[in-house]
Amino acid sequence: MVEKKMVPMPLGALAFEEILIQTASIPWREKSLKGVHEKMLFRDADSGASVCLIKFDKGAGIPSPHSHASNQSMYCLSGKYEYTSTGVTLVAGSFYCNPKGNVHGPTFAHEDTIVVEVYDGPHYPVKPEWYTDERDAH
Repeated sequence: MVEKKMVPMPLGALAFEEILIQTASIPWREKSLKGVHEKMLFRDADSGASVCLIKFDKGAGIPSPHSHASNQSMYCLSGKYEYTSTGVTLVAGSFYCNPKGNVHGPTFAHEDTIVVEVYDGPHYPVKPEWYTDERDAH
């Protein structure tokens, strides 16, 4: 028998149970912006922090410059996704980190693209105009 040794969590660390999700079994939820879909994997209701899969259909993207209320990180699993104002382009294996408050975008998916998107707090200071569903801004 192997004894499990409990390791104390650092002061201030989030307290939650382990999570295991078979992402293939979760359907994509279509966002109110055409061609953008999500699979929410984790969301902390108190802090707004989240981890999700985002799928952009070829030709879809975010239509205008914007900023976020927290730090945004993305890891591209497949496809080709460009921040058109700067030319920053994510392809499979790319990691992108965008600091809180930095204005970026618009974006364009040159191919069907899937990214893992992580926020360490709420996504937007206010719901962007391109979303009509409040859930899409969180």
